[in-house]
Amino acid sequence: MNPALILLLSSIVLGSVLLGRQALSTGSATLPSSGAARFPDVSGANLQRAEYQLPADFEGELNLVMVAFRRQQQQLVNTWLPLARELEAEHEGLAYYELPVVYDGGAMARTYLDNVMRAGIPDPKARATTITLYTDVSSFVTALDLGTTRNIHVLLVDRAGTVHWRTSGALDAAAEQSLRETLAERKGGGGAGSAKVV
Repeated sequence: MNPALILLLSSIVLGSVLLGRQALSTGSATLPSSGAARFPDVSGANLQRAEYQLPADFEGELNLVMVAFRRQQQQLVNTWLPLARELEAEHEGLAYYELPVVYDGGAMARTYLDNVMRAGIPDPKARATTITLYTDVSSFVTALDLGTTRNIHVLLVDRAGTVHWRTSGALDAAAEQSLRETLAERKGGGGAGSAKVV
């Protein structure tokens, strides 16, 4: 199929899902009882078709997660990927993930979007670390206190859902420095307290 046609069709399907769905979901994004921002309990599958229950199934003790809501935001995610790979190699117990978060438009829409993404991502590592979350986007955004879906959000999260560091948008020098400092503090046994925000 023509790549331009694939992009057009995926944009139409994704747009209708985002605009037309309010609360249909197979996964759930549950607000934390304490009211503090916490990664919500939500199910998803990576592009290798492995199923996950997050945050418990994150591989790392700490996980750098890049949350995106729109296809156009992939350019922003891409600014983070070289650093994410570098940090994963430098820090034992650190993993990274791309998390596209979309409203669940039903089985047909899920299958279509997953197949479109698989066709565009041939790299096995990228497929393994891309976990699509079909869920109630509003509840997910609220649980993490993200504020908007118009930008990407980058979080450092543990398997209990605690957010240790966060920022939004493309990678810049200040965000990289702050993230490196946070990882160094955690490695040194420090880091109690609230999440760092850049």
